[in-house]
Parts: sequence; C-alpha cells; structure tokens
Amino acid sequence: MEALLLIALFSPLVGSLFAGLLFGAREKRIVAGLIPTALLALSLCASLALMYFVFVGGERVSVSLFDWIVSGRLELKFGFVADQISVVMMCVVTIVSTVVHIYSIGYMAHDKSFNRFFSYLSAFVFSMMVLVMSDNFLGLFIGWEGVGLCSYLLIGFWYNKPFASWAANEAFIMNRVADLGMLLGIFLIYWQVGSLRYDEVFASLRFVEHGVLVWIAILLFIGAMGKSAQFPLHTWLANAMEGPTPVSALIHAATMVTAGVYLLVRANPLYSAVGEVGAFVASLGAFVAFFAASMALVATDLKRIIAYSTLSQLGYMFVAAGLGYYWVALFHLTTHAFFKALLFLGAGNVMHAMHDELHIGKMGKLYAAMKPTAIMMTIASIALAGIYPFAGFFSKDKILEVAFGDGHFVIWAVLLITAAMTAFYSFRVVMRVFFGKEAHYEKLHIHPHEAPKFMLIAMSPLAILAIIAGFFEHSFTELVSKMLRVDAPYIEHAVEYALIGGTLALVILSITFAVWKYAKGGFSPNWQNNFVYKFLSREWYIPALYKKAIIAPYTAISDFLWQKIDLRIVDFVVDLIAKSTYAVSAKCRGMHNGSLSPMLRWMTAGLIVLLLIAYIGLLIQGA
Repeated sequence: MEALLLIALFSPLVGSLFAGLLFGAREKRIVAGLIPTALLALSLCASLALMYFVFVGGERVSVSLFDWIVSGRLELKFGFVADQISVVMMCVVTIVSTVVHIYSIGYMAHDKSFNRFFSYLSAFVFSMMVLVMSDNFLGLFIGWEGVGLCSYLLIGFWYNKPFASWAANEAFIMNRVADLGMLLGIFLIYWQVGSLRYDEVFASLRFVEHGVLVWIAILLFIGAMGKSAQFPLHTWLANAMEGPTPVSALIHAATMVTAGVYLLVRANPLYSAVGEVGAFVASLGAFVAFFAASMALVATDLKRIIAYSTLSQLGYMFVAAGLGYYWVALFHLTTHAFFKALLFLGAGNVMHAMHDELHIGKMGKLYAAMKPTAIMMTIASIALAGIYPFAGFFSKDKILEVAFGDGHFVIWAVLLITAAMTAFYSFRVVMRVFFGKEAHYEKLHIHPHEAPKFMLIAMSPLAILAIIAGFFEHSFTELVSKMLRVDAPYIEHAVEYALIGGTLALVILSITFAVWKYAKGGFSPNWQNNFVYKFLSREWYIPALYKKAIIAPYTAISDFLWQKIDLRIVDFVVDLIAKSTYAVSAKCRGMHNGSLSPMLRWMTAGLIVLLLIAYIGLLIQGA
C-alpha cells in the first residue's frame, strides 16, 4: 500500500518534469501532453485503490520518507498519509485533473506554449496532492504555497496579455497576504503544542487555553479565506478567468479553491472546540453564498458567471463546516467538483466555437451546432440547481437541512434564497447560450462548431458523476465516519419532506421563470439603467472601494516616498558619496603621475606624519 501512496503522490511530479524538459523545443510535442496525462491516470488508479483499501480495511496508510526538520524539540518527518479524509480529496483531485489533462490536449493543441502548459498543470496537481496528503501542518503549507505558485503561472499563462499578468499578480499577492495569517497560526500551534503533526496536535488541544485556540482557528481561517476567495479576499477569483479555461476547471472549480474547506475539515477537532469561530465561519459563508449569486444574476461573461457560482457554492461548504457538519461540507465539495468542472469545460467548448467570445449576449441558439456540449452543460446546470436525482440535490439540500435542523433559521433562509438565485442564473446561461430567441452570433459572422469528439468523451465521466454521485451518500458517510461526526440534527419526517419539497418547488419555479423569460428574449435593455443592476454588475462597488481605500492611498504613499525620499534624500546621499569620492580621487591622481620628485616628496611627508603619530603616542604613554 505504501507503494500505491508514493505512485499517487509522485506521478504528477514526474509528468511535470518530463514536460518541463521539452520547454526548449521550438514546436509543441504531443508527447508533452500524453505522458503527463498517462502518469496522472496512473495516480488516479492508485488513489482509487487506496480508497478501496481504506474503505474496506478501515485503516490508513502512512509513509515517512526521511527526517525533514530536526531542530530543538521539533522533529518533523517528510510524511504523508492516506486516511478517510485525504483519500476523498485524492480521488476528487485526480479524477478532475485527468479529465482536464485529456481535454487540454485538444484545447491547447494550437498553442505555441503547449509543452509549458502541461508542465505547469502537472506541477499544480503534484502540489495539490502534497497539500491533501501531508500528515502535518507544515507539509500542508508547502503544498498550499505550491498551488499558489502554480496558479500564478497558469492564470498568467498568456503573459503577453496585460490583464492576464495583472490577474495573476492579484491572485498571488492577495493569497500571500492571507497566507501570512495561516503561517502565524502554524507558528502558534508549534509554540503551544511543540509539534505540527496532525495526530499530536489534535491530541494536545485539551491542554491549550481556549483563547489561544480561538486565535489559532482565526489565523488558519484567514489562510482559508484567501485560498477559497471568501469575502473580503474574493476579488481575485473572477479575474483569474483570464487563464486558459482548463485552468479554471481544475483550479477554480475542484481543487485549489476548495483547499480552504479541506483545511477546516482536516482541522475539525480544533474548530469543534471553538464554536464561536465556527459560528462566524457559517455566517460569513452564508453571506458569500448570497453575495456571489447576486453578482452572477447580471454578469455577462460566461466564465465569470461560473466563477461567481463557484464562490457561492464555497459559501455553502463553509456554512456546513462552520456548523460542525464537516462530512456534509466534504460531500458537497466532492459533488460540486464534478458538475462545476463540467460547466467550465463546456464553457471552453463554447469559447472555441465563438472564436474566444465570452459575452453571453452575443450567443444564442448554439444548440443546433453544439448538441453534446449543450446537453452536458444542461446536466451540470441541473446538478448545480439541486434537482433530484442529480448530485447537487443530495449535497446542497443536506446543507439546508442541517442549517434548519440546528435552528439557524436566518442562515437557512439566506441559503434558500441563494438556491433560487442559483437555479435562475444557471438556466439564464443555458437559455442565453444555447437557446433563446435569436442567434446573435450571426451578426458577428461566426460559424460555431462542436469540439473534437475526444474532448467530449473526456468530459463524459464528469457528466455521469454529476448525475450519480449523490447516490453514494451512504457509502461516503460510512467511509469518513471514523474521522468525522456523520450525524444530522433530528427533523421530523413531515418537516423534512416539507423542506425538500419546498426547496424543489422554489428551484423549479426559478428555472421555469428563467426559461420563460429568456425564451422571449430576456429583460429589457432599460433594466441596465436600474440602480440594482449597476450595483450588482459593479460587484457591490467593492473593487471601487478597494481602489479608493487601499490602492489609491498606497499609490500616493509610494509616489511620495519615491519623489521626496528616494530621489531627494536616498539618491542625493548616494550621489554625494560618489561625487565626493570622485573629487578626492581626482585630487589624489597627481600622486601617481610617474614622476620621481613628487613621489619622494609624498614619501617624506608620509614619513613625517608617521613619526609625529609615534611621538604623540610616546608622550601619552609617558603621561
């Protein structure tokens, strides 16, 4: 079993290094995509085998490769573990990553940096595997920073586009700010416990003061807020859509942005001990779910709508984790990964068909030309909306159920309204892109076409999982029950059925309204002059607020320091030293003119100075 763990972990690294060796090739090499993809499929097989072993045997597999840090009382090994939590994440990461790699072979076929793309993509998967498989907080942090670096490289992959480079910098810098909080939390853990291994840390929590535990939980959650783009560190996620669409499917739907949720699930003994922090996490998650869904209602960029949807669903996951139902958060993370990655890959097909056009107002009636993509994106949208028997119904409705059952009625109401909004904007996209009243793209003289068959075949496993994944709820709870509390609040059957029926009715009504409205052509253009529309389309004016409150003052201070301090003081002092040195050297240059007489005079003068110094020294010594 240890061999399977190492295969699952290091196969993506080997694939990345292989593609990296072809960086210098003048032309793309198809093998740079095939070999990393094959190795990732091998990692997937190993992960599934480990899941079977952990599920059947009930035991975990751990490997310590070597001593990593031995300093004072800190003895940390470079160790990895496959337990009930990590195998779930391993399978989710490798399933989605393998599909994305296969899809990318076709999507990036004409890109001159094909080799570089696969090197970055596989490196990202390796970093994510390190994150979820490490048996200690420091190893998790190494993988955490690795995915941050790879996301920077992938978001800014087309670095010749100014906004792509800007978006990569925004994502990288905002996450580094949040990661400082996480790093402080890890330092505080070591200071209090003397270890960073999960088992030892969680076993020692009862000996740590409650106030200190609160601070540790808050600091770790700051890191999770950055990685999972929670308010107020959310602005980078939508802008990160500047990267290639397979990057969005992998990083911003199924893996990196869910790392924050994984952190809370992994550290569940800590967050269970500090209920006040959990209440804040749940409240913030409910707000983010509503906040992001509201922006998706009016957004016109296809990928940004899906990005807002991701942000909203992350809010749902944090609600479940904050309320202490970590298995529900992990279950929704799993099901969401499949249908959201499918949505992003479908958006990639539409983007190619529309010659990189992403404005949904310029599409319409693409169903005739892209039936398979339309069907799969509709399946993903139904799953996202939470319609039975699709996957989203089982996981998202479970979050609503536990929120209601625990008496958090405000949170439940917010999530219920958000569910209706989710159904509306999901089918707003389906109608505007594939159906609608007219084919607006004809005005652009675009002739859309379907993606290659192997790309559609690659997407099909995600479509199947978007339909059936929810039926594995019982097996899932049985798998994670040894590490997570898998109970649910008691709700009378009549009330439970009323909740499910009411939610379904509201969602179906929302879908019906979206289909009816956009079949007729949508809302009047005058709606865009409405304050609500402007408020939502400008992201609640939060980017503008950041620009005025943070960016503008920072720019002004930087300009002041440059003009007044750097140029007038620092540069002046450096120039003065240089000019003084030059002036003195110019005066002394006559000493080395090669003439014997001046040199003898300087030697005599030097000798006299030395004798005077010696004489003065003798006088001082005699005194």
